[in-house]
Parts: sequence; C-alpha cells; structure tokens
Amino acid sequence: MTVIDYQARRQRGAELYAEIMGREAPAATSPRSAALLDFVFAEIWSRDTIGRRERRLITLACAGGADGHETLADHVYAALATGDLSYEEMQEVILHFAVYCGWAKAESFERILEEQWAVLHAERGTTVPAPGNEPLTTIPADQELRKQGGEQEFADVNWVPAPPRDVPYYDAGILNYVFGDLWKRPGLSRRDRRWVTIPCVGLDDSVGPIQSHVYSALRSGDISFDEMRELVLHFAAYSGWPKASFLQQTVDAMYARVLEETSSG
Repeated sequence: MTVIDYQARRQRGAELYAEIMGREAPAATSPRSAALLDFVFAEIWSRDTIGRRERRLITLACAGGADGHETLADHVYAALATGDLSYEEMQEVILHFAVYCGWAKAESFERILEEQWAVLHAERGTTVPAPGNEPLTTIPADQELRKQGGEQEFADVNWVPAPPRDVPYYDAGILNYVFGDLWKRPGLSRRDRRWVTIPCVGLDDSVGPIQSHVYSALRSGDISFDEMRELVLHFAAYSGWPKASFLQQTVDAMYARVLEETSSG
C-alpha cells in the first residue's frame, strides 16, 4: 500500500513551482491554488517520462489556445527565465501556434512574449535588444517548386500522400505555406513542432487533425507511445479532462493502427 505524506507533497509542489516557474509559489488559499501545487506541480510536472522542454511546449499551446493570458504570461516568463526556451525559439513557437490556432490568438501570444521579455531584462538590469527585420524566406520563389516541396513535406510529416491541389485550402494553404514553408523552418525541430501541434488540434476538437497528427507522430517515431500518453495527461491538466478523453482514445486507436501496420509490413 502506498501512503502519501500530504504535507511533504505540498512542500514538493511549492519547491517545484519555484524551480519551474522562476518565481516563489503562490499560497494555497483556495482549492484551485492548493491543487495547483499538490497535483499539477507535485504530481504531473515531476513525472519523468517526458522532459521539461516538452511540457513547456504543451503548456504554452494549451494556455495560448484557451486565451489564458495570465497563465500564458507566467509560463512565457518561466520558459525564458529558466532558459528552457530561447526568445528566438519562443517566436518560432508563436508562428507555429498561429497556423494551428489562428493569427488572432497568436497576436496576443506575441504581445505577452514581448512584455515578459521586457520584464526579464528589467529584473536583470539589461537592455532589451532592438528587434531586427525578419529575413526573406529561403523557400524557392518558383511556386511550382514550392508546392512540390510542400507535397513532399506533407507526406514526410503525415505519413500519407499529399492532398490534391484543386481546392484553395490545400493549394494555397496546406501545400504552399503550412508544409511548403512552416514545417521546413529551422527554428524548431520536427519533434518540437509535434508537441505544439497536438495540443492545438486537441484544443480545437478537430477530429481529423487530431487523428492525423497523433498517428503521424507515433508512426514516425518522433513521439513514442509512452511519451504520447504522458502528453495526454499534461494536456488534461491544462485543457481539461473532457478534451483529453478524446485525445487518449485517439492515442490508443492510432497506436493500434501503427502496431498493425508495422507488424504486417
């Protein structure tokens, strides 16, 4: 029988909060704030199946997608303050987030990044670097070559053939930009992009994209089955158990599909 020392758990949660968030833990003055320490930090963030970087990416996507601006600000600050994500990586996360949750939400996310970046520099007594102009894309200017590249990237990422070009959504959107440009950008690895994409589509209750991205992450080996199950647990804490329920069902179904394909192939 496992016996939990609840006082020790509370202390562990407070210590982990301070380590992960870069600030002193809040007082446990309500059921929510107590569970934040006792469960979310002491029992979820402490798990070792996935690393802190992966948990950062899941949390940022969940908070941004839910318009949880205060929570998002706290986690943006924490990721920067601890060095888990650089400012440049955070900008790339926001761009990827924009594609999967929309530019309107991403605009708020970017504003919060700039605010927290300024707070961190003020605390450290340093000057915020002046922003520079973004370089032009290195993607081929020849639109046929760009779309051909998008078709190949789509197949590589999703493990299914690219869709036809006879619909603007696929032609101008999916093939031309999402896979013709975004997924090819070097600012984040493909594995990093998986950790942002799956929470985003999970938040949107997008059945097709949820199934597609869970399957392809497992089939490619970018995320293992155990890591994917851990993703669902962390996602549940920040996006709720009802949404995580479907995500978990999808993980089980897609893992069974992968096992069948790999065992028969």
